[in-house]
Amino acid sequence: MTKKYEFGLNTFGDIGFHDDGTAMDGDETLRQVVKEAVLADKLGLDRIALGEHHRSEFAISSPEVVLGAMAAVTNHIKLGTAVTVLSSDDPVRVFERFSTLHGLSHGREEIMLGRGSFTESFPLYGYSLENYDELFIEKIAMWQKLLEGKPMNWKGEFTQKLTDTTVYPKLPSGETIPTSLAVGGSPESIIRAVHYNIPVVIAIIGGEPVRFRPYVDLYHKAAAQLSMPEHPLGMHAHGIILDDADEAVEVGWKYIRAEMDRIGIDRGWAPMTRDRFEFEIDKGSYYVGTPEQVAQKIAHNMKALDMSRFDLVYGTGGQLIHQREATIRNFGEKVVPRVKELLGDDDNA
Repeated sequence: MTKKYEFGLNTFGDIGFHDDGTAMDGDETLRQVVKEAVLADKLGLDRIALGEHHRSEFAISSPEVVLGAMAAVTNHIKLGTAVTVLSSDDPVRVFERFSTLHGLSHGREEIMLGRGSFTESFPLYGYSLENYDELFIEKIAMWQKLLEGKPMNWKGEFTQKLTDTTVYPKLPSGETIPTSLAVGGSPESIIRAVHYNIPVVIAIIGGEPVRFRPYVDLYHKAAAQLSMPEHPLGMHAHGIILDDADEAVEVGWKYIRAEMDRIGIDRGWAPMTRDRFEFEIDKGSYYVGTPEQVAQKIAHNMKALDMSRFDLVYGTGGQLIHQREATIRNFGEKVVPRVKELLGDDDNA
């Protein structure tokens, strides 16, 4: 049987730039992201997923609101998050927002849960980073109970007490909110996903992708030991796809490096060198180049890691409008069909 592959886009809502080089404001960026979702939908991509951030360089702090706007102007594409920081949110409110999106999108919503590699939301919403792990463990358990659609009886240490409480709007009978778990390199997260029967998407944002093979093997081993079903595995990574390879590299060097260096100031990373950047393109986790170059690399790494889903993180660092849209168009029109061909998937519908 031919394996089914899915391909989508992720954006963190980076503040973009007009083609004359002037910076957009947050409102313009939000409207541009909605336009990009329309383009992705027309190209037949499987999904677009939005990050949640609370920093000056990103426009999207409330992904569900933007997804609701996308739902009104798209027809087929799945609309999701990458990620929803459940630890610093209220699972009941998250459920209400996504069950609302379910109705608006005719069931095209998805949610990707994560603990959050950016932690600004914790003090912003009154949570302590001392409880980083405990918050997520408790709240993902509560989320799973909410998905059952039954009156809630719940008492937790970090969450509210509920007694025979029905949460509205209710999902239609037999329907749910497709849920996945973002994993950035924690074996415990892999085990947790298997335990809760949730698909895994691995964020591979640096280094050689093959280093994540042990996590894939752990997923298969844990599923067997816990007698749980296995779900198709996914990955996401940064990329820029332009018709001219040298231009793609220079755009990446300007914008991806700038974003990584900004983040690195907070995290104690050394500034990115040109050698390191070119290593990421050659052997690492940046998918930067022509459509054929990027397709070959995606196919190689999906095969090496036994992946069924690949999401391209586009627009990193902002980028000019025409560069962002060119990446989306090249991904949908040229890269995805070529990757399917390389992987032996004849389903190009």
